[in-house]
Amino acid sequence: MRSCHLLVLLSLAAAALSFPASTSVSRDDENLYLDRFYSSTEKTGKSFNKADMEKVRITEMQKFFKLNITGVLNSETLQMMKKPRCGVPDVGHYSVFGEGLKWQTNKLTYRIENYTPDMSTSEVDNAIERALQVWEQVTPLRFTRINVGIADIMISFGSRDHGDFYPFDGPDGTLAHAFAPSTGIGGDAHFDDDESFTFQSSNGYVLFLVAAHEFGHSLGLSHSEDPGALMYPVYSYTDPSRFVLPNDDVRGIQSLYGTKFVPFTQHNLLTIGC
Repeated sequence: MRSCHLLVLLSLAAAALSFPASTSVSRDDENLYLDRFYSSTEKTGKSFNKADMEKVRITEMQKFFKLNITGVLNSETLQMMKKPRCGVPDVGHYSVFGEGLKWQTNKLTYRIENYTPDMSTSEVDNAIERALQVWEQVTPLRFTRINVGIADIMISFGSRDHGDFYPFDGPDGTLAHAFAPSTGIGGDAHFDDDESFTFQSSNGYVLFLVAAHEFGHSLGLSHSEDPGALMYPVYSYTDPSRFVLPNDDVRGIQSLYGTKFVPFTQHNLLTIGC
């Protein structure tokens, strides 16, 4: 897994686009999807005409999702474009922005600015807290909630144009987006209020799962190509009561922040030869 990179705040952060599973994908939508999620082509050092550029981007997408590589928009590729997903791009200009973008402290604050009407405030609070604990349990990171002022991770619900120049797209499609660690909007996570968020039901999008994914971006992780990873860009339902952070995500976050420190106590002393 690769970490997110500097200046991802504009190009990687939250290009909000995908398409409801119930609709067809127009030619304009296809091109916009590729522009938003597969914009890195200059790294080849070659010049492309429009048709060649499209083929390169389609091929990148097919490689990322482990589809049959044809370089053309076949039905398999179009179906993947329709799936609800995160708004952060899958391929960015990683060679430009450097490696290892992360917070320089392990003690981070978060603030919930507003709430979705789909859930009670206590359910939202619980889902957000558990989503952060997913990352806290395997690293030295610690999260503290504040109710006023500016937190490292500002959490909000909004629809369409919600103030960050990356408007949401209505029901389904893009569910949320987040920004890589930095000052200002860096670390913030935005959730599309046109979605139907749930506490644990599969009849909607489980907020805990969506939030845990977005907080991975808030901490510096990019998308994973592993379909079983939390940081895979496409949403899939998992019973939140049985969720365990997959190994791919554990390796990714620990590459940035290290492993969780376990204090030495008499209880965990391992005596050899007894």
